Amino acid sequence: MITLGPVSAEFPETRLTVSELTELAELPEHRRVHALGLGITTVHGAAEDADHELAAAAAEKALARAGLAAEELDAMLLVGGRAPRYLMSSEATRLQHRLGAERAFVAGVSELGCASISAAFTLAAGLLRGDSRCGTVLVVAAASAPTRLRYRAPMTVLGDGAAAVLLSTAETGRYQLVDHMVRSDGKYADLFRIDYRDVPQRDWREECADEATYSFRLAVESRKRLATMNAELLERNGLGQSDVGPMLMQNLSVGAFSFWEEALETTIDRVCHANLAEFGHLGSMDVLVNLEAAARHRAPGDHVLLLNSSPVAAWSSTLLRRLPDRRTEGIEL
Repeated sequence: MITLGPVSAEFPETRLTVSELTELAELPEHRRVHALGLGITTVHGAAEDADHELAAAAAEKALARAGLAAEELDAMLLVGGRAPRYLMSSEATRLQHRLGAERAFVAGVSELGCASISAAFTLAAGLLRGDSRCGTVLVVAAASAPTRLRYRAPMTVLGDGAAAVLLSTAETGRYQLVDHMVRSDGKYADLFRIDYRDVPQRDWREECADEATYSFRLAVESRKRLATMNAELLERNGLGQSDVGPMLMQNLSVGAFSFWEEALETTIDRVCHANLAEFGHLGSMDVLVNLEAAARHRAPGDHVLLLNSSPVAAWSSTLLRRLPDRRTEGIEL
């Protein structure tokens, strides 16, 4: 058995009200209306280059809640941000040194956008199943806006923070990782991008190369992909959609939740709506924050279906089973 948890999250102290973001004044009227209609009330804002401190704090909390010393950790996977502080440096080994996890196998996981954490789950499960000497893998993800502009048109508003989760062969986590699937499609590899070469950082902007492709073509393909993946995952585990209750997924907008509820004929857990309003979009962190919040009202034995996607494009579907609580520690949202 592979278990997932505990989860720990760390947020910067600064909280920003979306309606008061100064960048809104730079937007055309239709963009401003869209940004204010996403269902996001506030986001946390970190100081420049704060990713490392946030990631370290989240990792230390997760290890403490698991009762595990950093030097006992067998592996650590860092889900990299979209704008590393330096080219050619290693954020993953920097975090390893900071934590004191000197004996751990360490690697960075990126390139799949928000779904990079789903790839990290795949790699962590492979390590735990394939190496009898590996019993613990810490997955850490940090999120920060890569430009000074938090509104990512035509999608969401970005918040900052970091989260960490322990995957283990010990039966001490919040959830059992029952089954997992990740798929990708390179046709959309640079649909969203930042042109940074020879551009001052203040002028960096996230751009959607083709909004029609994002809003229609990718939306249709994502619906087909996730519907197929969910059906396969449930069928091979002898379950139906009614056995998993409200689904969990990443937080982009209330419109996105409505789209997925109609497209997949399901409901999205209310914790996703609450976290969207409070934190905005947290990249790979979203699914971790939502999983921990949902654990509070899922009974032991309940199955949970967790969806994730990114516009690069990549999709994941993860089947989990809620385990009895063995510790009382929880993430303080």
